[in-house]
Amino acid sequence: MGQICIATADLAQVLPMHLLLASDGTIRQCGATVSKMFPGQDLTGQMFFDCFTVRRPCDVGAVGDILAHQGAKLHLVVRNDRKTSLKAVGVSVDGGDGVLLNMSFGISVVDAIRDYDLTISDFSGTDLAVEMLYLIEAKSAAMAESRKLNTRLQGAKVAAEEQAFTDTLTGLKNRRAMDHVLTHFVEANEKFGLMQVDLDYFKRVNDTLGHAAGDHVLHEVAKVLLEETRSEDLVARIGGDEFVLVFHRMTDIDKLNEIAARIIQRLEEPISFNGQSCLISASIGTAISDGYQGLTADKILMNADLALYASKNKGRACNTVFSEELTQEGPLVDVTTPSLTG
Repeated sequence: MGQICIATADLAQVLPMHLLLASDGTIRQCGATVSKMFPGQDLTGQMFFDCFTVRRPCDVGAVGDILAHQGAKLHLVVRNDRKTSLKAVGVSVDGGDGVLLNMSFGISVVDAIRDYDLTISDFSGTDLAVEMLYLIEAKSAAMAESRKLNTRLQGAKVAAEEQAFTDTLTGLKNRRAMDHVLTHFVEANEKFGLMQVDLDYFKRVNDTLGHAAGDHVLHEVAKVLLEETRSEDLVARIGGDEFVLVFHRMTDIDKLNEIAARIIQRLEEPISFNGQSCLISASIGTAISDGYQGLTADKILMNADLALYASKNKGRACNTVFSEELTQEGPLVDVTTPSLTG
């Protein structure tokens, strides 16, 4: 291969990743991109083989060896903390006394861009790395937009699902959410307690004080129900003045009776609205998941509903725990609290 004749001042413009070596291996000149791999150092005057290792061909240990492989691809490793891999091609210059090495990062260009904070200006305009940079930037931009879109879509999905499971008036869960939770508990064979809560005298509030008062009462009832349950429990509004409470892994009748008694007691306290007192109470029917063969959500809801109507028939403002006696004619088993008067 013939010698290259080029003014050294022009090398930096056309070959930002070049090295100009003297016959003894001294670096006479280097491109700006090469200098970035040795921050704080001046490579001029240093020995090439002190700064770079030639991996292949394995017999290259002097400038003469590079000339012997003139035009062949050299595999180099930068002697710095990054150990960056390079490709290079060498040709003779200055009448055969020197060597011009033109280098590239090859497939390690992405790592090099990150490691040395390189930009498009650090590469020759004809370097394929420039095209790769454009592709990387375009891909990064596309992926960033894709992530943003996915985040928005995921947020919209979560919001839509949350809205689909939420009662818009009270902020409690709705019947759909209740069905979902009960189905999951039944299929997973989870233990749980369930209360059907129906407000007593709520229609009288609506009739005498208006629907705004009724909505206010429902908001206050929702607060009480949330305060008397745990974060892992479900509180759902399934009708106008009907609520369902699902107590995860709680089937202790005594504890459920205590909770029901507190709810009734608190709901019997007057609720103020525009200077008026709204007087309500609650009837409750309770059922637990224990003791069933082939439990279904419909079955336990039906049993809690039977217990609820037993509470209504006994004068309201009380809690009744479901038992098989409720499906027959006979005495009712219940735990009661004093009913609202007036």
